Amino acid sequence: MEVATTIESVRSLVRAARKRDQRIGLVPTMGALHVGHVSLIEAAVKNDDFVVVSIFVNPTQFGPGEDFEKYPRPLEADLELCKKAGVDVVFAPTPERMYPSEHLTWVNVEKLTEPLCGRNRPGHFCGVTTVCAKLFNIVAPDVAYFGQKDGQQAIVIQRMVTDLNMPLEIVVCPTVREPSGLAVSSRNQYLSEQQKTEAANIYASLQECRRMIDAGVTDARQIITRMQEILQQVSSTEIEYISVVDAETLEGIETITGKVLVAVAVKIGPARLIDNILVDTDK
Repeated sequence: MEVATTIESVRSLVRAARKRDQRIGLVPTMGALHVGHVSLIEAAVKNDDFVVVSIFVNPTQFGPGEDFEKYPRPLEADLELCKKAGVDVVFAPTPERMYPSEHLTWVNVEKLTEPLCGRNRPGHFCGVTTVCAKLFNIVAPDVAYFGQKDGQQAIVIQRMVTDLNMPLEIVVCPTVREPSGLAVSSRNQYLSEQQKTEAANIYASLQECRRMIDAGVTDARQIITRMQEILQQVSSTEIEYISVVDAETLEGIETITGKVLVAVAVKIGPARLIDNILVDTDK
């Protein structure tokens, strides 16, 4: 496994793979790798000939007062995990290499970035789309892999790729969960064991949502109210939002029909946690 820290070096390694007619897979990450990331890497290793994992804590997607400075950066452990998983190249640039001067060019996906997490994190998705566009231009993958846990992010990236005619496929892999149902996240390590137990209520609320929809409930407000009741059973849970939206446009809906995304964001202790499920009433 190679470790590339410059744009020129990773491009050189990818060019060599292209000359061997190899299909390039990219897994973009911010490091602090866990079993959720491993599932993305395994999908890439299975489906592609040459796998690049980027490890870059992107400063432009963090807002004032967010956890950029304390975000975990266990690079050596991440490299070992990538090596065991069969990764060909880890691209681990510094912020100075990704943003060598004042950055004046930004990629902004409108409308899709305004609801859900975008409501309380202004500028976050602009940072995400811009860094992903840069990574796609640097690595030039055939496929890039994202997790359903970050459902809004995946939808935004898919739309960016479509609208800008980027020549790659976006694959969204299922959310990986702890035995309790808690979605695996790098930010889970901020939680105590008690808080992790309490955070399992997030998935319990989503399971109840699915049960209600399967039972024929179509009133989104009724479902949201029930999810609030479940989440409020844990006093340490601060609800940021519970939303039922169209899975393509991310617009809020009153009556559940077709494919919908049910998304939750809460704060427990020092961690902001998000989760979601997709429900297709046509199936």
